[in-house]
Amino acid sequence: MTSINSKFILLTLLIFFLGSISLKAQDDLLKELDKEQDTQKDFVSATFKGTRLINGHSVETKKKKELDFLISHRFGTLNSGFDDLFGLDASNIRLALEYGVTDFINLGVGRSSFEKNYDGFLKVRVLRQSQGAKSMPISLTAFASVVIKTLKSTDPEADESFSDRMFYSYQLLLARKFNERLSLQLMPTLIHRNQVPAQTLDNDIFALGVGGRFKFTKRMSLNLEYYYQFNDIIQGVNQNVLAIGIDIETGGHVFQLQFTNAQAMIEKGFIAETTGDFFEGDIHFGFNISRTFQLGKSSKKTKAINNE
Repeated sequence: MTSINSKFILLTLLIFFLGSISLKAQDDLLKELDKEQDTQKDFVSATFKGTRLINGHSVETKKKKELDFLISHRFGTLNSGFDDLFGLDASNIRLALEYGVTDFINLGVGRSSFEKNYDGFLKVRVLRQSQGAKSMPISLTAFASVVIKTLKSTDPEADESFSDRMFYSYQLLLARKFNERLSLQLMPTLIHRNQVPAQTLDNDIFALGVGGRFKFTKRMSLNLEYYYQFNDIIQGVNQNVLAIGIDIETGGHVFQLQFTNAQAMIEKGFIAETTGDFFEGDIHFGFNISRTFQLGKSSKKTKAINNE
């Protein structure tokens, strides 16, 4: 009986010892997994599906060696009536090229029929929303553009220098993707005009834009965009710009339909020079079409989450 008890005690101690080793090994393994997870960073992708929210830029940038060809159209106002086919007889167009120097630095050039504007811009992605190690709650992109207006003045006595025709725009684009469906963006903006049409107008326009995207199907989303000007609104001179749009993803490009009171398609125009009142029917129907071309080997993909 004593021998049996001794064997039982020894067996119990052996099981306890082996169990302790097993638990310690599992605990060490879990700690290593937690440690690996703590050092892993997952970036959020596709906060928006294109480089444009509606009128303005989104936080998105083209990848390295990607060339984007963008065609933007704005027709006349819907309240122009049947005689102008509700604005379809009038049209403004902008053609642009955007290139990814790196995944986070983009350059672009464009030409608008509206005021015969030529524009160039630099776009730099500073922060990217991520989870995991040193997570980042938002994405941040800096944007700067320069515009030269080449439309000749109707005033025969006007003596405009090259500098007088220059305009500059500066923006910080801050966005967060909350889930697969909802993304929101803030756009603090400064527009500088070297020359203004009247001394009572400010050379600098300060504005804050807000916008968002709600994805309601796998390939379609509803977009909203609004810019509030902190300078005084002057009837017939400037209005806050509002835009409503739908994004449609079709393979290699994104097709954007929109309704907005802005006629221009660059920052100095749609933020500082919109004259129509959206709620009075001064609404322009328009669209953006973009097509991306890969000019070289794509950059190494970083693990991302929320891809849709």
